[in-house]
Amino acid sequence: MKIWFDILTPKQVLFFEPMIKQLQKSNKIFCTARNYREVTELAKIRKMKLVMIGRHGGSLKVDKLNAGLKRTLLLTDKIRRFKPDLTISFCSPEAARVSFGLGIRHIAFCDSPHAEAVMRLSIPLIQKLLIPWIIPKNEFTKYGISAKNIIQYKAIDASVIIRYNDYNTSSIPKKKKNILIRLEEEQAAYIQKNRQDTLTIVREIVKKFHNHNVMILPRYHSQIAMLRRVVGNKAKILDKVMDSKTLLQDTDIFVGSGGTMTAESALLGIPTISYNAVPNLVEKYLVRKKLAIRETNSKRIVSVIEKLLRSDNVHFRKNARSVMDSMDDPVKKLGQIIKMKD
Repeated sequence: MKIWFDILTPKQVLFFEPMIKQLQKSNKIFCTARNYREVTELAKIRKMKLVMIGRHGGSLKVDKLNAGLKRTLLLTDKIRRFKPDLTISFCSPEAARVSFGLGIRHIAFCDSPHAEAVMRLSIPLIQKLLIPWIIPKNEFTKYGISAKNIIQYKAIDASVIIRYNDYNTSSIPKKKKNILIRLEEEQAAYIQKNRQDTLTIVREIVKKFHNHNVMILPRYHSQIAMLRRVVGNKAKILDKVMDSKTLLQDTDIFVGSGGTMTAESALLGIPTISYNAVPNLVEKYLVRKKLAIRETNSKRIVSVIEKLLRSDNVHFRKNARSVMDSMDDPVKKLGQIIKMKD
């Protein structure tokens, strides 16, 4: 069988990597992506072979539209020549349109019904949709897919990244703790957090915890430039793309926007604070299961970090192990769905 993967984000690089490795044992795999800083660099780190077609559209609607249309045309030519039997994506709008137009069966994963623009452009054209069990099917049926074509699995997507990575988190007590801050996906259509709110959080943490190692992981060159102006050398700005595995295995406290790295950190048992820039059902699950602490006020975030620094935080690790042990493996679920005839 010929299978086409369209991979658009750094989360998708890590999420699809074990699926690609498994499927390429007995299938011909073709992987595409778009020119997008974190995807391009992370793929190099992971030694994943991706064919770059088109680019990320940026933050403006007109630029997103133009980039999507141009990429669809470029993909049409490539995919028509490859002639795949199956498309697998994370609800890629371009993959959905091209697959529909060329009559290719399309299986998609998604844990982001809040990404309304992407959902409207992809969901109606997908044959099977795989989602975490914590998300009700009606979060997706409203976009135009039948409930019978939605398959739930008992896992959240970050568990795949952890299950297929060998993490060696440090248990050696350190005088200086590593506090990692992940900036939000500010160019996404669904983002709600104001940049100034995030900057206030960053400033407060850097000011209060200058005796510890404060590291900030931005996503875009514009965020790097902004941090250099605001923070200077008072914190370590991670201006190169890094594998989350490398970063998290030595992180003592993680402060994230509520996205994939927030979930990954929480499932590793790292004390995790979500400033909830991306309100979503996975983040709500993490908070409900006491795997993450939601706090949006900068001064209260500082208070939570102070409390975490005084604690051994063993309950986070125990809780995370218990939750991970209860989860299924979506990689195996995909194999089952591929074999389905309808």
